[in-house]
Amino acid sequence: MPATLSSQKTAAALRTSARVSVELLLVLVMTAVALWVMGRMWSVVWPLIVGLLLTTLTWPLTRFLRRHGWRPALAASAVTVLFLLVATGIVALIAVPVASQSGELADGVVEGIQKLREWAAGPPLNIGDDQITRAFDTAIARIQDSVGSMVTTVVTGVSTVFNGVVTAVLALFLMFFFLKDGPRFLPWLTRQLPGRLATDVPVVAARGWETLSAFVRSQAFVGLLDAVLIGIGLWILGVPLVLPLAVLTFVSAFVPIVGALFAGLVAVLIALVSNGLTDALIVLAIIVVVQQLEGNVFQPMIQSRGLGLHAAVILLAVTLGASLAGVVGSLLAVPVAALIAVVWNYLREQLSEPSQEPGTGESHTGATVPS
Repeated sequence: MPATLSSQKTAAALRTSARVSVELLLVLVMTAVALWVMGRMWSVVWPLIVGLLLTTLTWPLTRFLRRHGWRPALAASAVTVLFLLVATGIVALIAVPVASQSGELADGVVEGIQKLREWAAGPPLNIGDDQITRAFDTAIARIQDSVGSMVTTVVTGVSTVFNGVVTAVLALFLMFFFLKDGPRFLPWLTRQLPGRLATDVPVVAARGWETLSAFVRSQAFVGLLDAVLIGIGLWILGVPLVLPLAVLTFVSAFVPIVGALFAGLVAVLIALVSNGLTDALIVLAIIVVVQQLEGNVFQPMIQSRGLGLHAAVILLAVTLGASLAGVVGSLLAVPVAALIAVVWNYLREQLSEPSQEPGTGESHTGATVPS
């Protein structure tokens, strides 16, 4: 005889489902409100995030100086100045060789355009000079018709550059203060919070700091790997400006998607105007292979070890971040996912049932706080 459903159990299951749904809905609403508030305060939040990431990169040297007797303000000032010098040196390392060979590169660009016109004039296209001239005239007319939109684009670009400069300056000042006063933050936070929060929040903050440090170290390692592999390929092909292109590849690794595309485009263009189409295609193939290996093999493996996340989680986090917030979302996706994992693991530790040793009546928790 088939079993019949229990009305009491069914009603209890429905009540439990309804209660859980309401609780999840409240959590989602609070998350949406928090994200909305963060979006309204983005002009402050973004420099704060950049300052924290820079601090994780420069804190090891600051900690070394402080352990060897340097006062906090002096150590933070020295590291900040050194960081500025290194950043300026990287820009000079890219700009000076490019400026010194700008004439040669310009001649190569003109020669490349002339070769392109000669190739277009031959079979199978057989495009004559009059057709090319009409195409240029049409392009100029379209440009003249869209002057207004171009002006708007230029103004937007100038505004973006200005905001970027302001963000960089604020992030630099925040980095200095974090380096100077960072170790005093957790004790101060402990004194400000009541009850259980005075223990939980500082532990989660310390673990989050370690997670951000692991993220920055892994990004630096992946960028170095890209720069070395692509630089070796450019050097074998005899492409000029190998060192600036390698430095540009390393720096662009900290800006996912757009940074890699920009560095690859620059390398391919320089190979095209200096070595010809064949070497440019070879450079393109090298860049595609290296970036595919980096994005699908090296980066997930390195970050999964440093952040405690599975490689598939990292790939999904980057995809979701890029779809939600573009370049900024892809940049912050991995550290945000790792911070969520930190909070989740801590909550599991605190909410887990005490385990019982066999043969004893004592129980203990397996929660440990990593140093």
